[in-house]
Amino acid sequence: MKSWFIWIITVILIICFFNSAYVVDETEQVVITQFGEPIGKPVKEPGLYFKIPFIQKANFFPKQLLEWDGVPGQIPTLDKTYIWVDTFARWRIVDPLKYFQTVNNEMGAQARLDDIIDSAVRNYITSYPLIETVRWTNRALDTFEAGMERVQEISPLGTVNFGREKITEGILNQAQSKLLQFGIELVDVKIKRLNYVEEVQKSVFQRMIAERKQIAEKFRSEGQGEASKIEGKKEKELKKIISEAYRKAQEIKGEADAEATKIYAEAYSKDPELYSFLESLRIYKEAFDKNSTIILTTDSEFLKYLKGYKKEEGENP
Repeated sequence: MKSWFIWIITVILIICFFNSAYVVDETEQVVITQFGEPIGKPVKEPGLYFKIPFIQKANFFPKQLLEWDGVPGQIPTLDKTYIWVDTFARWRIVDPLKYFQTVNNEMGAQARLDDIIDSAVRNYITSYPLIETVRWTNRALDTFEAGMERVQEISPLGTVNFGREKITEGILNQAQSKLLQFGIELVDVKIKRLNYVEEVQKSVFQRMIAERKQIAEKFRSEGQGEASKIEGKKEKELKKIISEAYRKAQEIKGEADAEATKIYAEAYSKDPELYSFLESLRIYKEAFDKNSTIILTTDSEFLKYLKGYKKEEGENP
């Protein structure tokens, strides 16, 4: 009987020990509550600790950085340009007692962060022109697009006087001052993404299309002018080549005709009568055919070589 009693007492002691002991590691901090109310100071150092079993409860909170991801929202800038702004932040619990008393858990903390950071983002975005939120400095843009020089002169981006870095710094400071009362330290806030709202996007895209059509038309007219210049040069060169070739051909032809005339003259000068006969035959051939009829006097010189011609026997008429 005594042995059973000893076993029961031992089990109760073991249960009480495990319920009273708790371990805090390097990434945790603990607030001890009794009947729901915090007692004592928060435990921030790692180690083995004890509490009253079943009466007191250890509430663990993380020490490391925690994430906050904002919901993208539509915000107007100072120059009345509506943009979508998507932000994110990193935060941590620096006073777990205040944190437990005010927001109690991470869900409550996220709700507070939503309200405070979103409000700070909206305040700063609406207080500055779009260029201040988009760019950090007045450093020259790295991008270059051929033909955009004149368009950029007409519609410059503007001058950065404050810049996105100062805006995010201001958001951080404004939100941090309001979060300290909840035991939360806001470590950093950044703008993850900026974009125009749909209506403004359409207007921007139409303007970009118009600008690029203007550039395309400029290139097209320059190309047509260059093509006409090349075409005119080609025609000029072609006419020059043709005229030069014609002149050369005429020179060669003239020289050939002169040489042929000289050869003919030398050949025919040896027998003028033969030359006269051959030329007469050539003229007969060109002037007459089977249907030709000619009437000449008997003393005409044109047919002198046919006069006295006698047909031999057996010769066809």
